[in-house]
Order: sequence, then C-alpha cells, then structure tokens
Amino acid sequence: MYNGRMDLVEHVNHFNQRMVVHSKNEALMCMVFPSSLGPVAMRWFDGLEEGSISSFQELTRAFRARFVTCSRVPCPLDFLLSMVMREGETLKMYLDRYWEMFNKIDVNFDDVAIRTFKVSLLAEHDLRKFLTRKLAKSIRQLMDRIDEYKRVEEDQ
Repeated sequence: MYNGRMDLVEHVNHFNQRMVVHSKNEALMCMVFPSSLGPVAMRWFDGLEEGSISSFQELTRAFRARFVTCSRVPCPLDFLLSMVMREGETLKMYLDRYWEMFNKIDVNFDDVAIRTFKVSLLAEHDLRKFLTRKLAKSIRQLMDRIDEYKRVEEDQ
C-alpha cells in the first residue's frame, strides 16, 4: 500500500513485479493500480479527470509527478565515509547502523565500503584486527568474515 511517505519509484517497481504476468494488459494494470494506493494517493487518483490517462505508463508518470516530494533521495558516499563506531557502542548496534546506511547508497562502492567499515571500527576492536588479517574482497565476503568473527567470539 502506498502511504505517501514511502519511495514512490519503489512502490511502482513492486507493483510492476507483482503484476509481471499481466504487464502486457495495460487496461488491467490501470484498473488494479488503485488497489495499491493508500487514502491520500487514492484521493489523488479519484480526482483524475475521466479519460485523462490513456496508458499505464502515463498513469505512473502522473503518479510520480504528483508524489515527487516523497521520492527517496539516495545518500551520498560521504555519509558512509563519516561513520565511526561510537565509544560504548556494541558491535551489533554499529553493524545495524552501518548496513542501514550502506543500503541507502545507490551506487556500488563495495571496495570503499569494505575499507570504510574496517577503519571506522574502534582501533582496539578485535574485529578490526581480524579483518586486517582476513581481507574481504566483496560485501558478501565482509559479511561472512563478520559472521565468522562473531562465531569465534561466541565460542570463547
């Protein structure tokens, strides 16, 4: 349900994904789309002049134009580069913050993200030392190394 606060591009993409088997049926796509709208967007839809929309592409273009202020703006890489583990912050708290910020960055900067993650840990943190010995070449590998570290920590 589009509530007016979520990213509208994401909403349209999810709708398209759910309707992929019907994507060639423009009329059906236009008729079903309103069922994915919350109250605010539904009022907008109900206010459209009859016959003013002739295709699903036109409908989504009008939708995006009306709710453009609700679009998610990707975070610049600087946000990730400025992250540091705070004194007294648990590894779990830091990981949650880090991955949340990482997911808000749309461009693929895996190599920078891996290095940033490591250097932003407290200098004396054992995970930082562990990642220095066991270099990661991808985000997936970094996550695997972190999981490996956590398993070793739990066993001690």
